[in-house]
Amino acid sequence: MGVRGLQGFVGSSCPHICTVVNFKDLAEQHRSRHPGGTPTIVVDAMCCLRYWYTPDSWICGGQWREYFSALREFVKTFTAVGIKLIFFFDGMVEQNKRDEWVKRRLKNNREIARIFHYIKSNKEQPGRNMFFIPSGLAVFTRFALKTLGQETRCSLQEADYEVASYGLQNDCLGILGEDTDYLIYDTCPYFSISELCLDSLDTVMLCREKLCQSLGLGLSDLPLLACLLGNDVIPEGMFESFRYKCLSSYTSVRENFDKKGNIILAVADHIAKVRRLHQGEKKLEEILPLGTNKALFYKGVASYLLPGQRSPWFFQKPEGVITLDKPVVSMISGPESHWEVPMCTDPESKQEVPMCTDPESGRDVPVCTDPESGQDISLSSDPEFKQEVPMCMRSESKQKLPVGTNPEFNPEAPMFTNPEIKQEDTINTGPEMKQQVTMVSDPEILQVARAHHVQAESYLVYNILSSGEVECSNSLEDELDQALPSQAFVYRPVRQRVYSLLLGGGGGDTSACPTVKEWFVYSGNPLRHPDLVRPLQMNIPGGTPSLKLLWLSQEPGVQARRLDTLLACFDLSSSREELQAVGSPFEALCCLLIYLFVQVDTLCLEDLHAFIAQALCLQGKPTVQLVDLELDHVDPRAVQLGSLLVRGLTTLVLVNSACGFPWKTADFMPWNLFDGKLFHQKYLQSEKGCTVEVLVEQNRSRLTKFQALKSAVCRACVKENRPISSRRHWRPHHSGRWGRQESSSHRTSSGHSRSGQGQHWRDQGPGSRQYEPDQWRKY
Repeated sequence: MGVRGLQGFVGSSCPHICTVVNFKDLAEQHRSRHPGGTPTIVVDAMCCLRYWYTPDSWICGGQWREYFSALREFVKTFTAVGIKLIFFFDGMVEQNKRDEWVKRRLKNNREIARIFHYIKSNKEQPGRNMFFIPSGLAVFTRFALKTLGQETRCSLQEADYEVASYGLQNDCLGILGEDTDYLIYDTCPYFSISELCLDSLDTVMLCREKLCQSLGLGLSDLPLLACLLGNDVIPEGMFESFRYKCLSSYTSVRENFDKKGNIILAVADHIAKVRRLHQGEKKLEEILPLGTNKALFYKGVASYLLPGQRSPWFFQKPEGVITLDKPVVSMISGPESHWEVPMCTDPESKQEVPMCTDPESGRDVPVCTDPESGQDISLSSDPEFKQEVPMCMRSESKQKLPVGTNPEFNPEAPMFTNPEIKQEDTINTGPEMKQQVTMVSDPEILQVARAHHVQAESYLVYNILSSGEVECSNSLEDELDQALPSQAFVYRPVRQRVYSLLLGGGGGDTSACPTVKEWFVYSGNPLRHPDLVRPLQMNIPGGTPSLKLLWLSQEPGVQARRLDTLLACFDLSSSREELQAVGSPFEALCCLLIYLFVQVDTLCLEDLHAFIAQALCLQGKPTVQLVDLELDHVDPRAVQLGSLLVRGLTTLVLVNSACGFPWKTADFMPWNLFDGKLFHQKYLQSEKGCTVEVLVEQNRSRLTKFQALKSAVCRACVKENRPISSRRHWRPHHSGRWGRQESSSHRTSSGHSRSGQGQHWRDQGPGSRQYEPDQWRKY
């Protein structure tokens, strides 16, 4: 994350860049300079997840009650000294950072393999040095912060750009995160989350002005330095030979610095020399081996330029600079945050690209265009990355967004909305998003989806509608366990039906629906290309309703249509009676359990007992009791089951928001339904053959509720030809199979695909082919 080698350089070679500061003192100074103003810190939430997750146990699926308490304490501490926090989350992965995203996911796979090896060898959780954040942590942290009344936003591009822009334009106290890119952006001060002491509110401020002084550079030179060293846009190896060339000619090598430190000094020295010669880009291009990477290099430098900022490094003439202050694309809504990036439209792809000004002609040219030849330079030669599905052009309207149908996420509710931002400002994005390429053409639907996305109220819906591309990071899954499928496959049929709902235009016809690109991590997937997944036909009583009906209608009976659609996404329309009998707050959990047990028939009655018992016992346990809970040992299968259930809860977030919020979001938040250690305890007890009375801790009311929930799940599964039996009744060497008989979705039987080639589901080739429903149907 950030600029390669810069974090180590700052820590070991330039410690004077780091200054210990106190947030309480800084807030008082801010109020004295801005009477009546509220000191505000912009938080890069993705950088903070590891810091926030303080529970000792992380292997069992997440200690969500403890985590929620830790977040509450974090917010309370800053609120007590009058500091406002605004949290930003990554809303999507930009194409130019996809390679880096893939590299990290593959590295995570290796780490997860080591974790499971350790568990099998030692039957305990590894030490914190092998810590891996629980599945779904980023998704549910958004909702936890909103529940705590915090302003929470989801980005329309990489979050660091929006964080830096918001901090600059709103005169914020600073940015709290852990990313050296914030040393490169010319924005408000940057504070380290890893150095934060919550008790005293002391932390470390990293000063970019002192960094420039140490390197002999100006602030406008830092983006160039970052790209020459390598970052998330520019691969580290692209300028490796250039860096060593700089080092070989560098005459001020410092013996007390390591090699990486001297390389940074040498590259900075070279930049300073070129600046002094006033020869600009031409001189730079004579030395830099840009070649076909020229467009990517320009894009990398421009990615650090905030609205209104310019770089002296793009053209020969001083007045020829990139300008990023044209009001074309609004990155976030609000009366004080109209920060924009100018865009031009490529006539071939209709894609929007950042613009810069050619000093010779005075006309705007794309950053991804060679300024000398005027020819477009492809940023990727991989044909698989070209969009293969028809796209729609849209021009956003200025009409006011109707009030959302989600009762918890009402845009007018103060708990989830910045009171300083008027509703019209939040939703009226104006003409800034002109000519955006999207998967659907209805501007009203896109506007609603975009508002929910920016306000962090939905999950993946806007990504599907706007780009037709989604991703999901690693889960704690054992690649050597052939009996349990990856969550990527278990929940894919649900996602396919959501794709049909969102992209089908109503009516349920999937023949004209475009494929969706899925970047989902699972064993054996090298992530060279996305899986191209086709939408799956939905079976809804009364037909598939339109998104306008589900999202905008207030007519009587529409809430029932929303619920019908949600159940159809799980292919569980026949289970409505059983689920309604259960009622809130366990209706969503039972829906998920029914789906899981129908899909995966290596799940047994003992697993069901553990899932239900932990959910019931969680209701009456204080957080401190969960903290003190100790396990006899850690079971690798239970670890994977915990992760599988939590990924199911994130899938519920997707389906619920796509269907217009028929269920209360609180009903499937993990801190209300799931605790990793508690589930693990119930799993181990159930495996030992403990009675139901023991599982529910001898509580009579829980026992009654347990029988009701178990009965509802078992009856619904029998309707789907999936009786749930005890593992003790299985045949010897029963390895199970997963998937439902005669269903049109991604399922296999007994380790064989429909093609009859004997491929196990884990050996199915990822990435390049389109996934047709029939390819996965059981015999």
